[in-house]
Amino acid sequence: MTHLTDLLTAVTSGADPGPFALLRREGADELELFTGPVDTVERLADIPLPPGTPGARTLALVPYRQITERGFACVDDGAPLECLQVREHRRVALADALATLPDEPVRTSDAAFDVTDEEYARTVQRVLAEEIGRGEGANFVIHRTLHATVQGRPLVAALAALRRLLVAERGAYWTFVVHTGTRTLVGASPERHVSVDDGLVMMNPISGTFRSGGGTADRAALLRFLADPKEVEELYMVLDEELKMMATVAEDGGQVIGPYLKEMSHLAHTEYLLAGRGTRDVREVLRETMFAPTVTGSPMENACRVIARHEGRGRSYYAGVLALLGHDEAGQQTLDAPILIRTAEISPTGHLRVPVGATLVRHSTAAGEVAETHAKAAGVLAALGLGPAASAGGGPVAGLADDPEVRDALAARNAPLARFWLDQRAPGASGLPGLVGRRVLIVDAEDTFTGMLAHQLGALGLAVSLRPWHAGGPVDGYDLVVVGPGPGDPGRLDEPKMVALRELLTELLATGQPTLAVCLGHQVLAGLLGLALHRREAPYQGTQREVSLFGRDRRVGFYSTFTARADEDRVASAYGPVELARDAGDGAVHALRGRGFAGVQFHPESVLSPDGLAVLSELLTDLLPAPSADELSATGGRA
Repeated sequence: MTHLTDLLTAVTSGADPGPFALLRREGADELELFTGPVDTVERLADIPLPPGTPGARTLALVPYRQITERGFACVDDGAPLECLQVREHRRVALADALATLPDEPVRTSDAAFDVTDEEYARTVQRVLAEEIGRGEGANFVIHRTLHATVQGRPLVAALAALRRLLVAERGAYWTFVVHTGTRTLVGASPERHVSVDDGLVMMNPISGTFRSGGGTADRAALLRFLADPKEVEELYMVLDEELKMMATVAEDGGQVIGPYLKEMSHLAHTEYLLAGRGTRDVREVLRETMFAPTVTGSPMENACRVIARHEGRGRSYYAGVLALLGHDEAGQQTLDAPILIRTAEISPTGHLRVPVGATLVRHSTAAGEVAETHAKAAGVLAALGLGPAASAGGGPVAGLADDPEVRDALAARNAPLARFWLDQRAPGASGLPGLVGRRVLIVDAEDTFTGMLAHQLGALGLAVSLRPWHAGGPVDGYDLVVVGPGPGDPGRLDEPKMVALRELLTELLATGQPTLAVCLGHQVLAGLLGLALHRREAPYQGTQREVSLFGRDRRVGFYSTFTARADEDRVASAYGPVELARDAGDGAVHALRGRGFAGVQFHPESVLSPDGLAVLSELLTDLLPAPSADELSATGGRA
């Protein structure tokens, strides 16, 4: 079938129309209809992207289980990676589509969540106590799923739901139906995960959910929401996590643009855009950005373990992506991939699934996160006849996005952030003469903050290599070794990662090789120097503070649950005297330095560290003093 009318005639007559996708992109006055055969592939690298005429070539349905390609944990439910190979691409005016799509109610029965409100609340409390409270990460997304049975033909129901979403939902990045023959997805996703166009890579972190109980715009309530620390920190944390991804897929990392309000019919979100230039194959971009922290958590690898522990079941396509791959007029690859959220999955027998999740952070409450799952599901449930339609009043923030106070409140969110990520950066502009060309190895302890750290060190002029903590290998060929951040309890001395970090730092201290330790690395270093480690009563996850660092006040961002503590500003160690930068109240060690080594508990690379680059510059200038003329001569002029 190549035309919407023909397709709908087949559907209503009970015939199989064959695989197709019908979608509207944000702001478009038309829908796009793709038809063609569907194949199943094993890996993202196997998604077909044949050369040929410009345009879309393949629409891939990427399930959550593909996260195993990155070696991350998941409950494997076997959901296939299906690829619709585009043979025909037609455009249909929005008005014509609305006139053609079935305008009838969707009827369902036996609707219920697989996890009750009470059970979900208990899970929230467990994650807060057992995961965030024990240093396993900054935030985690736990989902639940509404199940129901569609009465009548499932594909007719999906197309009727699409029409209702097109009429009633606003602010969606994609509004769509995708039918592969084995399943039908219908939804209105607010969030672009990643796109590539003309070499420009863009990501779109969205977080913070504003709900208006009255269904009409409430300016005072919106301003309170924009000032709410929980909502502000939640967006900052996903911003940091997606900057980690951009550090991998864009040559100079990502530039932060925004924030903005994303208005939908039942709720509104805050969002940023990230942009950077990249040359990777778009299938590699998909792999390196699996999956958005807004649907998983951070740090990513451990978030996947937490999800598997607490959900105990597969996610099917929830938190995966739809990925439209093609070529532009110049033959360059293109990619457009919304996240599969606010989406229903319908089987050929009429089994309906609507998954939805909430982001749990240290400020979360069980009741608040339960309410958030209901609010996020409201739009698609209304389209399926399982909830009330949005109020005719125009939505929770209608007309308020351009209000001067609202715009000021949004702009104020950038005031405490690092200009390094907000401003365009000229290559080499931050380079320090004593550091240019020096070689540094970053050891990644399972937190890809190391990618952002690599960009900052590169901006200072260093030549950077990255290595995972478990890879091993010599370190004596580097001018500096950075033992990086990661999740976990530094007091678990038998845990393999902690054993490896302790052995590495012991070797570095013994040889006197210049060393910088960050966050978890700093905690392990502090323990080797004889300092006591403690778990904070309240986690410092996504927390910005002004601290005194060796005589200078610096504003930096923390992602930590554990800290070293001391009663004095100087302590003796087996490796010489150590100078400490301590909290005046509880003695928490924010930073330390000695002969040939330094450590920081915070993340200088974080968007929450406006003074991070300055801190790195100062510490590295001490650790790597400019070489003498004789040393330069001996090395052929290499610093």
